[in-house]
Amino acid sequence: MPERIQDWWARRQFSRGTEVPYPVGTYREAWAHYPVLVKQYRPEFNDGITLTQIPPAADVLLLWQCEVGHYFVATPTEQRERPGRERRRSSWCPECLAMAKPKPVQAGVPVASKAKPRKPAPAICHKTPQLPAGEAFVSECAPKPASAVEEQLRADLFERLALTQGYTAVKVSRPFFQHLEVWPDILLPELRVAIEYDSTGRHGLEHVGKREETDRRKDRALRAAGWEVVRIRTGKLQPIGPYDLQMSSVTERGLTRLVDVLRDIRGPLMVDAYLR
Repeated sequence: MPERIQDWWARRQFSRGTEVPYPVGTYREAWAHYPVLVKQYRPEFNDGITLTQIPPAADVLLLWQCEVGHYFVATPTEQRERPGRERRRSSWCPECLAMAKPKPVQAGVPVASKAKPRKPAPAICHKTPQLPAGEAFVSECAPKPASAVEEQLRADLFERLALTQGYTAVKVSRPFFQHLEVWPDILLPELRVAIEYDSTGRHGLEHVGKREETDRRKDRALRAAGWEVVRIRTGKLQPIGPYDLQMSSVTERGLTRLVDVLRDIRGPLMVDAYLR
């Protein structure tokens, strides 16, 4: 059960036998995934304890203040999971979210919305070709490349490696958002390795919270199909897989690191055979 910050801190002091159980900065890297929450947290409202002294999974009640000025109490887990798939900043504050989706009003009194009939689960897309799980192919449903950086990374990588280009999807055995296919950013079919380029985006909401869980689910689907995944995590995003790389930008040195990781996955003999 969540407890007040004062009680939680006192219990930690007792169990660790020290006045400061978590020094300032202990969890800085973990909270760097959530820049919006860093702005919402106020140490002066939480007994002077900084956010970097609180584990992201701690079951403790904290007082937050959104950019509009609303105060609200929530645990770290509740705040990290709150945005879901929403992109707007208001989704990190329950009051802003309620204002963005107001209840219907009759004669000045809020009334309960009529329950809408539940829609049946969407059918699985029929456009995926009948292929064995793990096969790479050109998909009709694959989205276009998300950024110029991703396009440049693709061009630079295939300039180094003489691998088949043009594939956009991998057939998987279980549905992934109503598709029996996933769409990695870059596919290296001969090595059966998928490359993903991750950044937090303009508002710092990409690849964090529940979006990170979607990335993990995607990686699991690829590994179940016999592929390995390498994520290039930029900004302050932390690795989520055994072969992920942290980079501020993709440079020549970064490409060399990526090729070295491919050697770790498939072996130097196999990877070097495709070097140009």
